[in-house]
Amino acid sequence: MEPVISLRDVLVTQGENFNLSIASLDLQPRRIYTLTGPNGAGKSTLLKVMALLLVPQSGLVTLSDAGLNITQQRQKVTLVEQSPYLLAWTVFDNLAFGLKIRGIRGEEQQKLISSALEMVGLEGFGQRKVKELSGGEVQRVALARALVLEPEVLLLDEPTSNIDSKSLQDFEALLRRLPENGVTVIVATHDLLLAERLEGEMLRIENGCLLDRVPHTNRKTGIA
Repeated sequence: MEPVISLRDVLVTQGENFNLSIASLDLQPRRIYTLTGPNGAGKSTLLKVMALLLVPQSGLVTLSDAGLNITQQRQKVTLVEQSPYLLAWTVFDNLAFGLKIRGIRGEEQQKLISSALEMVGLEGFGQRKVKELSGGEVQRVALARALVLEPEVLLLDEPTSNIDSKSLQDFEALLRRLPENGVTVIVATHDLLLAERLEGEMLRIENGCLLDRVPHTNRKTGIA
């Protein structure tokens, strides 16, 4: 099976004290990956590299269809950052913004937005003002704004940091369902318990280097 994202000999230097160095990494489609490690390990930097938002000083980052131009490739992957910025409009307007840029309007736009809001459990929130949302609702709107673009790859940076415990279980269940809808999910988190609950393959990063990768089945059975 062709990887949905491949990294080869990637090097990103930031300042004098940090290098992200990834010799080889292949991520398969329709799976969940958790990227774990302490603060400052390089999780957010790696997500930006995979989102094609940060160009490494050397190395190669390719998506599944390398024949596409950079704009087309970027449309296949979406990054939701730890503290997502929402426009000070309605929820509907936030989801419609990216669709308008891609020329999607009218009935198709309405259908996609309704489907994305339903997917994240926010049916009926279209006309809600952003300033009226709780922290957990903001995070779910940001996720819906990413999903409405129908990405092949969804990158999430500490997505549960602002979600209350009441909403956390539903949010995690939603993430686990996304591969069934054709989405590869990569979640960066320092929370090892979250990584376990998402039941994906765990990638550990420290000081800008991948240490190992542990399939979920191996963690459950204790196989090294």
